[in-house]
Amino acid sequence: FASATTSFIRKAIRSSTAAGASSPQFRSISITPTLLEKLNVQGLADRVNLEGQNVLMRVDLNVPLSKDDDVTVTDDTRLRAIAPTTKFLLEKGANVILCSHFGRPKGEIIETGKNGRLNPVVDPLKDILGVDVKKVDDCMGEEVEAAAKSLTKGEVLLLENTRFYKGETKNDETLAAGLGNLADYFVMDAFGTAHRAHSSTAGVTDHMKLSAAGFLLDKELKYLKGAVDKPNRPLCAIIGGAKVSTKLPVIESLLEKCDTILLGGGMIFTFYKALGYDIGKSMLEEDYVELAGKLMKMAEEKGVKLILPSDVVLADKFAEDANTAIAKAGEISGDWMGLDVGPETLELFKEEIGNSNTIVFNGPMGVFEMEAFATGTITVAELMAEATDRGATTIVGGGDSVAAVNQAGLGDRVSHISTGGGASLELLEGKELPGVAALSEA
Repeated sequence: FASATTSFIRKAIRSSTAAGASSPQFRSISITPTLLEKLNVQGLADRVNLEGQNVLMRVDLNVPLSKDDDVTVTDDTRLRAIAPTTKFLLEKGANVILCSHFGRPKGEIIETGKNGRLNPVVDPLKDILGVDVKKVDDCMGEEVEAAAKSLTKGEVLLLENTRFYKGETKNDETLAAGLGNLADYFVMDAFGTAHRAHSSTAGVTDHMKLSAAGFLLDKELKYLKGAVDKPNRPLCAIIGGAKVSTKLPVIESLLEKCDTILLGGGMIFTFYKALGYDIGKSMLEEDYVELAGKLMKMAEEKGVKLILPSDVVLADKFAEDANTAIAKAGEISGDWMGLDVGPETLELFKEEIGNSNTIVFNGPMGVFEMEAFATGTITVAELMAEATDRGATTIVGGGDSVAAVNQAGLGDRVSHISTGGGASLELLEGKELPGVAALSEA
């Protein structure tokens, strides 16, 4: 692997091994068979005459609401994302029954707010889809079934928040069967929940004649599986975020696929600690220091460039108005804490990204919510856009990195922005997603 401190790191690894440090245990990696073999919505339409048929469509309608009134949708990105599949089904003459969770009501019926009823999305959906959207106040039962049966051709019915039922997150059979009573066909287009085996994402497929991936889900699989498993090389992954504990399995998996891995975010200090660096008051997950060291050794053995930041932006407190300084990675001390990657690092990252033809960005480089520590993340977003312009395939996966790219106004200058956080990570890890596995074969 490579960094500005390669020789030091190698010596640290060797001395650690010589000192008799126990070897961390990594799980064995098992990459699932290609998920692109699942039936998609185009294939469903080719097999079945959908005119007048009810199609239950699992979507993700978790949109932010205004803090002023708790009902006004402030970002309709996720609503617009379901339009291609919904409109395709409507054009085929199908009735589309939309179902989604909204927040985490944990089995309680909450009238308004981020965990409440889906009423706030009705009018925006009407505008986006260009058709009337009827809504019911439940997602199963006699009244809902009657509403579903009354649909004629090319109509849209929105069900209530599926998580008003505690059984939703437990893949409850009763809820799955209740949803199954509403339609003969199922389309999964909620990638963000595809990694969960819930009643509305997996269990419901047992009650359908055929289940297919929507265009949104199909695109996610194409990019996050197809582009990473069979990339146009060199393949570079940029992995950030606060906690190394959530990213270790992803990094481990990517070592089997990537040519270069660039690390940033709060998790780098656990790697620094494994190298014997003083990290001051920077974030540390002590339990993962040994694993971080093992991971660096694995990268070197595999010939993968695992690049740590060579310098960091320091702060004397975790606040926007903190005093700041720039220090080399091995020169952090006292009460200083690292909150972003430094300018030297960004030059190194620019070179690596510029040399890559497929680039995956998951997780911020620093505390980008604070302007003083957003430079690293915004710069990486800009480098992604430049790479796209020259013909590289660029993929942004994960909530915070997506927010950063959009914040920089660069959302339309990357090849693909993933709609899933945890689902993106699990797919990159090579895990099987229950909401995909349950779909019919192509």
